[in-house]
Amino acid sequence: MPAWASDTFCASLVRLAPSSVAVYRRDLNAFVDWAEEHSLAGPSSVTRKDLRRYLAGLTRHGYAARTVARKASVLRRYFGWSTRTGRCPSDPCIGLSTPAGTARLPEVLSENSVESLLAGRSPAASGDHPLRRLRDDAVLELLYGSGMRVAELCALRPADLDLDRSRVRVTGKGDKQRLLPLSAPAVRAVQRFREATEAASRAGETSGAVVASGDDDPLFRNLRGRPLGPRDVRRIMDRRSSEPTHPHALRHTFATHLLDGGADLRSVQELLGHESVGTTQVYTHVSRRRLRSVIETAHPRG
Repeated sequence: MPAWASDTFCASLVRLAPSSVAVYRRDLNAFVDWAEEHSLAGPSSVTRKDLRRYLAGLTRHGYAARTVARKASVLRRYFGWSTRTGRCPSDPCIGLSTPAGTARLPEVLSENSVESLLAGRSPAASGDHPLRRLRDDAVLELLYGSGMRVAELCALRPADLDLDRSRVRVTGKGDKQRLLPLSAPAVRAVQRFREATEAASRAGETSGAVVASGDDDPLFRNLRGRPLGPRDVRRIMDRRSSEPTHPHALRHTFATHLLDGGADLRSVQELLGHESVGTTQVYTHVSRRRLRSVIETAHPRG
């Protein structure tokens, strides 16, 4: 697809996480396939009418409004870039309207669900290798105790931890770094994990395959000895949780529980690493919903 310069466009998305770039590439390639089937040879051939036809076709084929809105956002960014780089005489996305999509509130776990998850009471986790159990304890306590993203956790190195000061350095979107305080349970869980892995390393034990061998190596590894990835974290959640959930729910739960406990929005924004406080405000809606539920179930006139 040389005329569309898809690879060049994706290479320009330097501030986005690799997972986000993959979504941009997939959505753009889907549009390019459609465009070429309709005899559009490149971005300069595309009109606003063509874009409307494409998006309307997605809706007819059953795509959710939220998905159509995301695909439209990708096209806006692509054609804006194409116009700036001289590949389009004008931006066909100007004036393009799309469905806004239905806003979904983040999934938040109850305190009982969090406690059960962190305690590892599920039958699937009962026979775990001790190193694996300690690793999973540390992973989940870090996610819930600091609110870091799963990708940030997977990128951690031992050198990023300052357990004496109960804090950790994480690298977020756009390679921006921030220092996060660690909860006392998270500090204890990481300490137990590191002490056990150091003892296993001295003893030459490799059956757990979860040992970080140096300050610049991944803090967490999977059972094959490879750096822990988001899918591995999802498997930990699946084994530990008594209900269907996902790793990002712990970040949502961290933020909501802070607001429930009286934390101010700006502090939560800083902890989560959000550029805009508007992104963080969704958790105020979740918190209000939870408080309303408490009133309805606990108050005599609820």
